[in-house]
Amino acid sequence: MVNLNLDWTEALPHPDERVEYEFWTTSNGECGSKCNNQIDDFCQEFKEAAQILEQKGYTKFTPRYTTWYCPSAFYRSKQCRSQCINFGRYCAQDPEQDFSSGYNGKDVVFQNLRQACIFKVANENGKPWLWWDYVTDFAIRCPMKEKKYNKDCSDQVIKSLGIDLRKIETCAGDPNADIENPVLKAEQDAQVGKGTRGDITILPILVINNRQNRGV
Repeated sequence: MVNLNLDWTEALPHPDERVEYEFWTTSNGECGSKCNNQIDDFCQEFKEAAQILEQKGYTKFTPRYTTWYCPSAFYRSKQCRSQCINFGRYCAQDPEQDFSSGYNGKDVVFQNLRQACIFKVANENGKPWLWWDYVTDFAIRCPMKEKKYNKDCSDQVIKSLGIDLRKIETCAGDPNADIENPVLKAEQDAQVGKGTRGDITILPILVINNRQNRGV
């Protein structure tokens, strides 16, 4: 009989024994089948497991949101004004591909910012798992197709979860100000690939222990 003792410590990417993962997503629930899949099949179904894993210390989760910027020479154009906040610094694609009606890209950026702030505030209070409750409730209660994708509906969801709305407002700041938003600036910086991970270019993506996994 031969007894073997295998030690994988040196091979672990995170020796604290926690799985660290990021979910690159968007608050826009009307961007086609991928959005439906990430809300219905992933967020709704995985929420309970994600919250348990986080609460028991097995995982460290971070939601992420992509943005792009409008060149300064064009930020006063109709396209940039409709798709961007903070003078062209943070932009998203128009949900309906129509600059003259419906929701604009800047509406998506603003809601993405609020979701990032909700995670930030909840994480600072030791309850990062509240993000899952917010995004699933927001998707149900504030859909674009019912014209409820707005700040008022978002505020109602935030209050129902007992999250301090004033802290969310402070974190989000003024979307019309000609200044950088530190939360969205951090999101843009995180999009750039470091090491072997590569850039974040499509949605949705799970990054698990710094490795991209597509097709959520």
